[in-house]
Amino acid sequence: MRYLLVLIYVGLLAACESPQAESESSAPSNILNPTNEVVLHSEVKWTALNPARGAKGPRAANLWGDRTKAGPTGFLVQFVDGFSSPPHIHNVTYRGMVISGLLHNDDPQAEKMWLPPSSFWTQPAGEVHITAASGSKNIAYIEIDGGPYLVLPTEEASDKGERPVNIDASNIVWLDASKLKSIDQPKISTTSNGVEIAFLWGKPRGNQLHGTLLKLPAGFSGKILSQGPVFRAVVIGGELAYQMPEESEKKALEAGSYFGSTGEAVHTIASRATEEVLIYIRTNGEYEILQSTE
Repeated sequence: MRYLLVLIYVGLLAACESPQAESESSAPSNILNPTNEVVLHSEVKWTALNPARGAKGPRAANLWGDRTKAGPTGFLVQFVDGFSSPPHIHNVTYRGMVISGLLHNDDPQAEKMWLPPSSFWTQPAGEVHITAASGSKNIAYIEIDGGPYLVLPTEEASDKGERPVNIDASNIVWLDASKLKSIDQPKISTTSNGVEIAFLWGKPRGNQLHGTLLKLPAGFSGKILSQGPVFRAVVIGGELAYQMPEESEKKALEAGSYFGSTGEAVHTIASRATEEVLIYIRTNGEYEILQSTE
């Protein structure tokens, strides 16, 4: 099967004076001793996020790492319809992406600003806030750079100099080949039907950790070639078909599923013919998107 390189992500914004990426990838298509891993949404183990809240409190499920221990972690949180927390703080800063339902996260006195699916927010450590949910199925992906993740009383609030971010899905800025020098789409449309990327946090240069949101059009079939020591991806919207190395059967990754790797890796993926896919990616290296031409 032949592939066209539709996106080379080299960690440089369009304003950077880097040369246009080559239209053919130099990354290997096969990796010895692959480190690919997959966690399906249907396989996660749900436990109480804060046991003190009881049965109506949020439930959580680790996708990678362990939120109760030291180290970075990515996990899912599920809220019942109408949930609203009391004012509280956390000991660590976290990032969040809405997968389903509507979520509100802000100061206790703030008017409700409901964030729909694929919205992004951050919650600084030590800042008093509430979290609320509205919908029959409210799920978010939460990510921390170091655990454990704790819920603490407002008496322990502190200002560590960070400020929260709330970005509605409609305000996310998508970049395609016409707006980003590091995207090369020969013979591929540069309209909204093509591959697009949004920069969410961090500095995508060198080996610094950063987060991006990747949009694959309906009917996409190809590969992600990742090169960083850290590559963690979570399906935020749509359903992704994922083929593990040296396996013929594809796994169906619905929203809330995870795939990742360490070091160089090849991720063979495809989207449904009628549905685009949104993927959140956390990495400290470059990655490329190759689209099949056959």
